[in-house]
Amino acid sequence: MISPVYGRTSELVAKTRAVAQEVAAKHAADVDAKSRFPHETFEALRQARVLSAAVPKEFGGHGANMQELTEQCAALAQGCGASGMILAMHHIQVACIARHGAGDPYFAKYLTECVEKQLLIASITSEVGVWGDTRSSICAVERDGARYKLEKDATTVSYGEHADDLLVTCRRNADAPQSDQILVLVRKPDRTLTQTTTWDTLGMRGTCSPGFKMVASGPIEQILPGSFADASAQTMVSYSHIMWSGVWLGIALDAISKASAYVRAEARKKPGVVPTSAHRLAEAMVKVQEMRSNTAGQASEFDAIMAMPGGMDELLTMGWALKMNNIKVGSSEMAPRIVHDALQIVGIGGYKNDGKFSVGRNYRDSLSAALMISNERILAKTASMLLVYKDE
Repeated sequence: MISPVYGRTSELVAKTRAVAQEVAAKHAADVDAKSRFPHETFEALRQARVLSAAVPKEFGGHGANMQELTEQCAALAQGCGASGMILAMHHIQVACIARHGAGDPYFAKYLTECVEKQLLIASITSEVGVWGDTRSSICAVERDGARYKLEKDATTVSYGEHADDLLVTCRRNADAPQSDQILVLVRKPDRTLTQTTTWDTLGMRGTCSPGFKMVASGPIEQILPGSFADASAQTMVSYSHIMWSGVWLGIALDAISKASAYVRAEARKKPGVVPTSAHRLAEAMVKVQEMRSNTAGQASEFDAIMAMPGGMDELLTMGWALKMNNIKVGSSEMAPRIVHDALQIVGIGGYKNDGKFSVGRNYRDSLSAALMISNERILAKTASMLLVYKDE
């Protein structure tokens, strides 16, 4: 594997990298071929007790900052892109609970349980009829005394069948507008999932993301305090775009690592002669450094903002929203370019699916990046914001 994103390795990242090398990479091809959940990888992550990385230290977790979480996701994605994406999605849900519910007795206890049991949390933000707009819901929670009821018809539920719990968006009540959303923690015993679509995709097959109809009922304490609008703006957007960039970086790094190994093998055939493919590798490494620096820089800036008084308010500014839009679009477009460069370097050996230099899975996984919250949708929002934004 190519060196860490930030030039240093914490114990958390070292443990994750070991799982990536020893478990995730070993099973990645089978996970991809069968479009199955990477059970072995997540059992290993549980045993290493790194699923609680985003849980604050006061609840027994690692209390990892954005830089460390992003590097952790990048490390795992080098072994298996789908596993890296699942880990990132899990961290996003944990962060929403920790940053917006830790002051609530129920969720404080739940965070401790996350650490003790190494729970895996998925989300349901998609819904049939809202056309990919996560900031709009049709379904609404029903309060019935001390319990809630909730039904949702979701277009995609990544690793939902394999998660311990789900964090679900819905309207605050039946009379609320579609944009007045909240988050509900749905525990595994409280729900039924009925699959409605399949997940036979080009890439990211191991995320297991078909559509489901969910029916749930549980204690009313499992409704997260506050609004989804705040959780989205102050946590979900930043954690998603920065950590997803780490995942895509990991996928690209794995491909360029194979290209580097190929060039070195070619050089050994003719000692003293620099292979022609080495020039292409040098060009590709410029893009790798650019993507790595952009990802690391945004993670570092996020941590710096969080260390400031009133940092959460800074995440609500238009300037920060533009940065998040930019890193998402930039990283999602750069990753497949780097993988394509790796393919050009390796040639037919990278095109074959059964060779040690194959980058087929990297290529297919990286193509999903521009579709996860469509770049066209993001660029349209950026364009409208730039009409009124003044960079100071």
